[in-house]
Amino acid sequence: MINLYCVFHLNLAYSSVEEELRSDVVKHCYWPLLRLVQELKLPLGIEASGYTLEKARMLDARWIAALKESLSYAEFVGSGYTQMIGPLCPSEVNRWNQRIGMQTYTKILGLTPTVALINEMAYAASLVDIYREAGYQAIIMEWNNPRKYHHEWEDAWRNFPQYAVGGDQSSKIPIIWADSIAFQKFQRYVHGEMNLPEFIAYLQIHTQNRHGYFPLYASDAEIFDFRPGRYEDEAKLGERHEWDRIKALFQALKDHTDFRLVSPTEVLDGLAEAQGGNSLRLESPEQPIPVKKQEKYNITRWALTGRNNLECNTACYQIYTEFLRSQPTETDWKELCYLWSSDFRTHITPRRWEAYRARLRQCVRRRHHAAPANIARTKKITAPLADNIVRIDEERHIIIDGTRLRCVLSKRKGLAISELIFKAVSDESLLGTLAHGYYEDISWAADFFSGHSIIEQPGEHKTTDLEPCMPYMRWEGRTLVIGAEIRKDDGTVFTKCYRFDPEAGSLGLELDLFMPARVPAMMRLINMTFIPDTFERKSLFFSTHLGGADIETFRMGDREIHHSLALSSLISARQGLGNTEGIVIVGDANKRLIFKQDLGSAALIAYVHYSQISTNQYFLRLSYSAQEMDETFREDPRPLNIRCRIQISGEVHTRPEGSSVT
Repeated sequence: MINLYCVFHLNLAYSSVEEELRSDVVKHCYWPLLRLVQELKLPLGIEASGYTLEKARMLDARWIAALKESLSYAEFVGSGYTQMIGPLCPSEVNRWNQRIGMQTYTKILGLTPTVALINEMAYAASLVDIYREAGYQAIIMEWNNPRKYHHEWEDAWRNFPQYAVGGDQSSKIPIIWADSIAFQKFQRYVHGEMNLPEFIAYLQIHTQNRHGYFPLYASDAEIFDFRPGRYEDEAKLGERHEWDRIKALFQALKDHTDFRLVSPTEVLDGLAEAQGGNSLRLESPEQPIPVKKQEKYNITRWALTGRNNLECNTACYQIYTEFLRSQPTETDWKELCYLWSSDFRTHITPRRWEAYRARLRQCVRRRHHAAPANIARTKKITAPLADNIVRIDEERHIIIDGTRLRCVLSKRKGLAISELIFKAVSDESLLGTLAHGYYEDISWAADFFSGHSIIEQPGEHKTTDLEPCMPYMRWEGRTLVIGAEIRKDDGTVFTKCYRFDPEAGSLGLELDLFMPARVPAMMRLINMTFIPDTFERKSLFFSTHLGGADIETFRMGDREIHHSLALSSLISARQGLGNTEGIVIVGDANKRLIFKQDLGSAALIAYVHYSQISTNQYFLRLSYSAQEMDETFREDPRPLNIRCRIQISGEVHTRPEGSSVT
């Protein structure tokens, strides 16, 4: 006999549902769920955010009372005040989301849940401590995606709870598995694509000769007897009978001798089993942020697609940055958690989008965030400076050579970085340009630049800033500013500016991008190519923050890592780094380069591309993206302005304290 468990996710902030339809959701989805629990006395998991409970109470207080009664059979599962994507938000915001969520659960339901469903199952190791601090004793997370990159795992582990290892080896929390294939099969049965005997047969085959626990369902309740309207091809809704089909299934499972229905908490009994209780790292260098379902559902959908997720997240970071300088109230934090909700970032309706955008802008204005000033365009370089810090080499390169930093920029390639040397770290260039012919493999016979930008629209030639330019220069105190403006025929304008402090040994890169409209495109605005000869291959790593307080470190080893690789013509990337504190570090056992980003200017996400080209050669690039494409992307005829600010420095490598290593 195998134990089946089930969690229904309730979300009244559903992106594609207008607010006036929320009462229909309660009527057609939430009430049938409670009647099902009470009539069959089912130990189902029912998960909702604090925000959903608040709205449900306003719409129908009787439903909240019925939910409380149902919890004598069912189990309430938490998630936070809103459905935020943890790996895209700063740790302090994630803490407040869980703290306010727990307060709301206590206020409305008179309880504090012990099990949490990871929002959209977007997981990062450093979030473990945040869930533990909030009081959770276990999390629900998908099995399928983490398993793909952990070949050392045993298949039998999917049928038992395990431990997710967090920020360090001593920080861990029990995992109750969800299964995307199983819950999609459940949906197909309910929508009439499978009959009851076929679905029971699927369960019997899938659980044959096994014991332990199997996740029957762990997804939305709003898609049964109601259609959110997200997709053109979603199942048609005929006469409302889908909850009857669900009832028939649970009745059949209760009567079946091969199955037993248990609550989510009962699954934790399996920690003591021989195949349970293993300490696992769910993340991997290839997939630093596992997300539920197929690869088209990845972190970029909440970061860079939608109607304008970059604008949303940048504004939220502006508010958060102001919070760090002021004394925000709990109400302020609650509002920020609301504004950072995932539901405004996917299939949101036009009316809800405009209302959200207005609310977001009002909050930004109220917090008095000051945007960075425009870059001035002043004196052109016409001759070498008298102090020899800057000189021009044969009209091709601008060479900045200070006490601690040497940088060579290409005038013919839009001020791309040819060399960058941090003298306290290495005598050789750590990043720059790999010229055509550097790699012997003909597939890699190209120039690979640094500091440049690429915009790629489907079916169109790439738009780049790799063009001859006429630079300008000015001094701001001890900082040397060199920049250029590159205009394209389609109206796109790249305004690039470098800030050098030769004595301090750091380089600032500022990019302002103007486009006449928001169109489907990949925008990889800043690309940094590492010089392979100057790094120790066997100890290469990258580190960043993914929603927790601790930095997370990933060893590259002999893996193939390509976060920005397109999945299809519609899905332009597969992975990404949340970079939630604005820091990405790339290095080896002896040295590292530190990239600090101003997320309040543009909340770009970062990608790592690491390919082994031959036994002796590899390719390594860090890039930043301002826009990707997926099925949630919407065009906008209004002009698009993006402002990026990144500072680069180098130092002798020491491992960050408290970092997790994968």
